[in-house]
Amino acid sequence: MRRHLLQLFLLWQVLAFCHAAQPQQKVLATDSGKDHKEDSFRAEVIASQDAVQAVQPGADLVDSALAELRKIYTPLHHRIRRSHGILGTVLDLALKALPRLSLTAPPAPETSKPALSGPLLHATGLLEEAARKNNSDALYILAELNYYGNYSHPRQLKSAFDYYQKLANLNGNSSAMYMIGLMYSTGVGDAVERDQARALLYYTFAADQGHTRAQMTVAHRHHTGIGTPKNCQAAVKYYKPVADKAIAWFQSGPPGGMSWIAQSYKISDELGGIYGEGASFSSAGQNALKASPNSDAYASIEDIIEYLDLMAQKGDFKAAFNLGRIYYEGQRALPRNLDLARHYFTKVTKLFWKNGRIVDNYKPGLDKTACKAAGYLGRMYLRGEGVEQSFKHAMFWFDRGMTHSDPQSAYGQALMLLNGYGVARNVPAAIERLKIAADARDADYAPAQVQLGALYLDQGNDEDLVAANSYFEMAFRYGNIEAMYYLAEMQYHGVGREKSCSTAATFYKAVAEKAEPLVSSWTEANLAYEANDKELAFLEYLGLAEQGYEKAQSNVAFMLDPEQSMLPLPEWLSPSAKKPALLQNPSLGLIYWTRSAKQGNIDALVKMGDYYLDGIGTSADIDKAVQCYTGASEYHQSAQALYNLGWMHEHGVGLNQDYHLAKRFYDSALDTNAEAYLPVTLALLKLRAKSAWNTLTNGRINSIQDEPVPKKDWSLSEWINNFLQDEQVYYDDGQYDDDLYDDVMPGGDSGIGDMDDGLLESLLIVGLAAALVFLVLYRQQRQQAARRREEGERGHQPQQDQGQPPQQQQPQAQPQGGLFPQPGDPDFGQWAAGGVGH
Repeated sequence: MRRHLLQLFLLWQVLAFCHAAQPQQKVLATDSGKDHKEDSFRAEVIASQDAVQAVQPGADLVDSALAELRKIYTPLHHRIRRSHGILGTVLDLALKALPRLSLTAPPAPETSKPALSGPLLHATGLLEEAARKNNSDALYILAELNYYGNYSHPRQLKSAFDYYQKLANLNGNSSAMYMIGLMYSTGVGDAVERDQARALLYYTFAADQGHTRAQMTVAHRHHTGIGTPKNCQAAVKYYKPVADKAIAWFQSGPPGGMSWIAQSYKISDELGGIYGEGASFSSAGQNALKASPNSDAYASIEDIIEYLDLMAQKGDFKAAFNLGRIYYEGQRALPRNLDLARHYFTKVTKLFWKNGRIVDNYKPGLDKTACKAAGYLGRMYLRGEGVEQSFKHAMFWFDRGMTHSDPQSAYGQALMLLNGYGVARNVPAAIERLKIAADARDADYAPAQVQLGALYLDQGNDEDLVAANSYFEMAFRYGNIEAMYYLAEMQYHGVGREKSCSTAATFYKAVAEKAEPLVSSWTEANLAYEANDKELAFLEYLGLAEQGYEKAQSNVAFMLDPEQSMLPLPEWLSPSAKKPALLQNPSLGLIYWTRSAKQGNIDALVKMGDYYLDGIGTSADIDKAVQCYTGASEYHQSAQALYNLGWMHEHGVGLNQDYHLAKRFYDSALDTNAEAYLPVTLALLKLRAKSAWNTLTNGRINSIQDEPVPKKDWSLSEWINNFLQDEQVYYDDGQYDDDLYDDVMPGGDSGIGDMDDGLLESLLIVGLAAALVFLVLYRQQRQQAARRREEGERGHQPQQDQGQPPQQQQPQAQPQGGLFPQPGDPDFGQWAAGGVGH
């Protein structure tokens, strides 16, 4: 009965979506706008400029409410994060370490309706009045206020779900259906019971209407098999439209395409990984940050900029150029500053060009650096970044950059010649410059490789397709979004590459996720986290995790992880350490650890094992824990997983109790990560003591045994080769710099002592070995010659005795040669070679 009621309900939902009576006014987060980019500040209604729409009832109330909300709203994007230097970081850590003995009042009793005041109260009242008139904008804004807590509105997820549900039933709003699917998928805040089937249904409804984030979510579910069997074709069906949008958006920018600062990152990486610095796979072993004492690996960006600025003021042109690049490209902790970038690039060029000509006696390396700086200046004028767009000035700087065949300058000129920007269109000259930029030895330029590959792809011949594929693959190494898109298209359609749906889906996914400003809210999530609004950051990361971002999945799981520290402080020392109720959901954390692990996160796989071992967020399952640890320990990837397997063998938890196998895993953990020396050493000391007691008492556990050392019988040639290799390793161990002793002592003879003593010893040993071999061979030859003579004498003796009467043989007298054979005697050769007694 219940099943039939559900089917009837879903059928009614479909009919309501297909026969919406009222037109849908575009509000924030819808994707129907042609050039609309989804805005994360969800309280703004987007006016449609593509078509004239009927005014909804209560529209004036919505306008009045927005006017009230603007009085109290401070956009998050106005808060620019500033990283602290060394002193600031130390001070922050010291303040956090101090105990806070604050008195807290009892929690206020929860009321059914949150207390509002001022403009927020007035705006909410207006919106509720408009919502009663079925105004879609009012319903959506109220839902966003209750879900995200915008304008400091109290967060009420159940109320948000009701508003989204009412809006979806009203006119099939794609954003509302996407949010309903999100809440069914996660069960966040216990607003609804988690239901993956319903989640996929609502996600699909929104995706079929072109909702970008819903399309990515549905594609990710089909790609990885979440709530549905894996289906590569279905994944491509939804990933490809998003990739098409991403490329269209990228190419709609200035010459060369859109530029942006990547905002996606893992929260745990700021702390050295999920298990901390040195214990996590992401910060241990081959991924460890191995910095020299003079390295800036651990320095903040402010300290680096301060140092480079000081060196630039002293005339260091490389420091000035690097400062220009930092300000031009920007990074997550530092916004772009095009004015400063142009200042430093110009400063470098003035050191090389004065009064229109190259200066005399310039510093070594200044020529190439100045040409690179000229290339950046040309790019800024070509794109109109920080300056008024001027093709004339762009060509001027590109010409200067081509003095030393700067790849960026060559690419800029190629774009101008290819598209006729300020110059006559000249395709052959453009291709020539593209090859200069794409095939540069010191720094092949990815955008030039993509442009050149696209030109070859247009030709369509087999040889051209091979060349296009080669250029796209070279550009893909640098993460170029266009290269990934072209490879996806070639792979999916089987043009120039073997047709492969799975590989194409992976490329399409990478393209979609790379266009962060278009399809995601990474910036808002990061700003909320840095502002210590953990609940808002969690909700933002949750949506990104549903879209398939592995880093967001790791962030969600990390924020939900109840065991981030093995030594938690008591509540009276740190009253704010308690997580809000929204973040106390370990079962949801396990879901996202699993999804992150499926995308290659080794530490997430180890975390899964911890959850199954201790029964966190699920019932304890030792077998699954062993599988997780074993998977993470393959190819010696995670020292933590190897250590855990050793512990399980030591105590017989889920595995056979075996001290010898436990020692093997402990040793492997130390071999994988040298920073595990202390815990592994302590574990081995305890293990050896237990093994010794087990041996003494004749216990049933397999004790530690000495590993048998295999022995190999070497031939003479193998022995000589191994000896010479060991000799070479001894003298060429690499611990000394080859140039350290190149200088000859004053007054000394440079030609004396050039012959290495180790080489002389090696040659002497080889000569003795060769002499020994010669003597052995000589001995064998003499023995064979003597044996042939004896056989010949025996053969002649019977012939001589025939025809003669038998005579009594007289004993022959022994020659008076003494104890040793005389020279010329057949036995002399055997005696000389050591054959006496044979």
